[in-house]
Amino acid sequence: MRSFSRILLCLTLLVALTLPAAAADLRQELVKQSTLEQVLQRGVLRVGMSTFVPWAMKDKSGELIGFEIDVASRLAQDLGVKVEFVPTKWSGIIPALLTGKFDVIIGGMGILPERNLKVNFTIPYDHSGMSLVASKKLAAGFSALADFNREDVVVVARIGTTGVKAVQKYLPRATLRQFDDEAQAVQELLNGRAHAFVTSKPKPTFLALQHPDRLFLPLPDTFTREPIGFALRKGDVDTLNFFDNWIRVVEDEGWLQERRDYWFGSQQWESRVK
Repeated sequence: MRSFSRILLCLTLLVALTLPAAAADLRQELVKQSTLEQVLQRGVLRVGMSTFVPWAMKDKSGELIGFEIDVASRLAQDLGVKVEFVPTKWSGIIPALLTGKFDVIIGGMGILPERNLKVNFTIPYDHSGMSLVASKKLAAGFSALADFNREDVVVVARIGTTGVKAVQKYLPRATLRQFDDEAQAVQELLNGRAHAFVTSKPKPTFLALQHPDRLFLPLPDTFTREPIGFALRKGDVDTLNFFDNWIRVVEDEGWLQERRDYWFGSQQWESRVK
């Protein structure tokens, strides 16, 4: 019995001595495998995005510009690395992140519980909301959200966006048509085959200003409010911590608000795309 006790004591001491070392090795391995460490080693931050005016779009020379482009470029600059944008169809952007085609999604992605089951989100770096722009011909006299909630009303939205979710929740009786590309949805509206297009602000306002003879804003403001965050793969606490604190820093210094004012509060950028 005494021998057994000695053996048990030796094993306990052995475990107590080896566990801290094993835990330290595991921590170091997790740090090495983090997206942040891989970005620093590679010297390039790969950003998944999709075109949404004015979040991300091409200027007259074909270069990407927009709010998200500014945010991702500043983030890469502060990391001391280059930025590489990976344009991706919105409907497939989360699977592309999960398969490692890029490091992070910075693309105006709304933080939704069902998305959060697949990816991690940073704290919000912006807030958006759904609004709609309508056809003057088909939606004449419409002035409330309820006017669009009818079976004979056609509403268009982009596949995989929170615009689709908003239509399904707030306009369940309307006929929803979904398009993979934002330009296709807009063209459907301009061609008179849809009553309204539901998308994030400030796009509806810009469309109404661009086509005052055919489009108008039936609602004074957005009818939803949603937080916007970076999306990254799960299980990477170091990268999530860095991104969260980076957002806090650039928010507190006023840089994020300055960029919002430029892209969403003015149209000074229009001459760069026309």
